[in-house]
Amino acid sequence: MSSPFWTAFGDWYLFNIDALLLIGTYYFLKLKKEEKANSYYWLPFLIIAFTVFYENLGAYTNYNFEFKKSVNALLGNTEFPKYNLWLYNIANKQLSTVLYLFLIKTWLEPSQKKYINWMVIVFVIVSIFLQIAGIEPLYLNQPIIFSMGANMILVGSGLYFIGLITNQYYLNTNPLKLLSFWQMTFLLFTYSLTYINSMTVIYLYEINPQLGISIVQIDRVLGILNKVTLVLIITSPLLKKVFVKEPIFGVA
Repeated sequence: MSSPFWTAFGDWYLFNIDALLLIGTYYFLKLKKEEKANSYYWLPFLIIAFTVFYENLGAYTNYNFEFKKSVNALLGNTEFPKYNLWLYNIANKQLSTVLYLFLIKTWLEPSQKKYINWMVIVFVIVSIFLQIAGIEPLYLNQPIIFSMGANMILVGSGLYFIGLITNQYYLNTNPLKLLSFWQMTFLLFTYSLTYINSMTVIYLYEINPQLGISIVQIDRVLGILNKVTLVLIITSPLLKKVFVKEPIFGVA
């Protein structure tokens, strides 16, 4: 039941994010020492690297079915051994949500940052409780955890856009030249348009696999646009004539 190596790893999405990681790594290493220590740069790099790691691990679980089956069995899932939802629940729905909340926090005014801190704490505690209590097992679809995380991302986006229309610096700046504007816009679209996919993916694949695959492709395109923006943030010291400096560089 394992997928051939090329079928598992020869995917256009993997090629694109792998290439973006290589580009991001090259330009991150060229940053000044103080820039590398700034969360404005290392957090986008961390998100790209982490995404590439778990997406390639996901491809490996499809290539090595016995490994995927053994992990599912360890988690108590013997009914759906072909699914690797456990990986994407941990990496994409949970850890990536926390990382993106911290990314949003770097662009918020000091008075707004506390809201992100509380959202992260609540998200982590509730997610752990739902899984330990067996309400949303790690190996099955987790609509409650996803919807909670997605809504927090959307609230964080709302806080950013409120600042965009109230902060004097933003008011005097063309938002199209702010990388934070593009990043928040793509995050907003990603977490808004992928609700159906993330909430019902297991059912779509059982009832209408082609529809499920099509919706996943939309998610992937938006994901690549997000990663492209993250790479642009890393390379922004070289793009001073294209993009303007962000007004807030808070520690995430």
